[in-house]
Amino acid sequence: MIENVRTSNVQRFAGFGALYDQNRPTAPQEVVKLITTYLQHKPQTVVDVGCGTGLSTFIWLDEAKQIIGVEPNDDMRSVAISKWESIHKPDNMRFVKRLSHELELPSASADVITCSQSFHWMEPQSTLREFARVLRPGGIFAAYDCDWPPALDWKIEEQYKRLLALGDARALELAPPEQQAHKWDKEGHLQQIRDSGLFRYAREIVFHNWETCDAERYASLAFSQGGLQTALKLGAAELQAEFSAFREQVAEAFGGEEREILFGYRLRMGVV
Repeated sequence: MIENVRTSNVQRFAGFGALYDQNRPTAPQEVVKLITTYLQHKPQTVVDVGCGTGLSTFIWLDEAKQIIGVEPNDDMRSVAISKWESIHKPDNMRFVKRLSHELELPSASADVITCSQSFHWMEPQSTLREFARVLRPGGIFAAYDCDWPPALDWKIEEQYKRLLALGDARALELAPPEQQAHKWDKEGHLQQIRDSGLFRYAREIVFHNWETCDAERYASLAFSQGGLQTALKLGAAELQAEFSAFREQVAEAFGGEEREILFGYRLRMGVV
């Protein structure tokens, strides 16, 4: 059962790596500052698990001696590798194909393990056991996520949520039971860390980040959501019309100008 879930969760993100990378937010520098504040020194090794296209990996490039991006989805990882190649292949960074509960890294070898927008796709307890094994004493695990949709306009946000709900519902209807992805509740991340008994301290930190955005990117943020993309891949062509209507509403709200949008973040961390 759990192996089918892992396979479905990995495959959920196949086929839209470029769309994801072009529109999703880059992890803010506050993540680095927060984690290194608790670590109390510059990390030697950072492991970014479920790193996708590297949006959460490259922020560590000048902040750690070694950075390992772990991503099991080939499409997502290929985008990350292409970006790594475009900056002349820094030798302190690499990307590998592995699963969260089987990192294949030495015990007590990492200072920091992060999961950006990804921990809810991992079976939590086997993953946390592996993370605790790989972390050095005093090392930090941090799972952080942004809230959807980003803050802009209540009418647009309502339509954003409606579009995502339609995508999730159609994906559930069209996917065979053995191919359906499973998402663990993000609100349960902190309790999972505590319940594991593997971390001596755990807490949640809330912060935010403003970004400049145009109408096309805001609409594409919704289009890059996994449920909508899964439903489209499974044949829910009617969602294209729903998205086109949403894009028009967003364009009208932006009025041809760029706007500041706010991403709210929630970081749940544990110290081993």
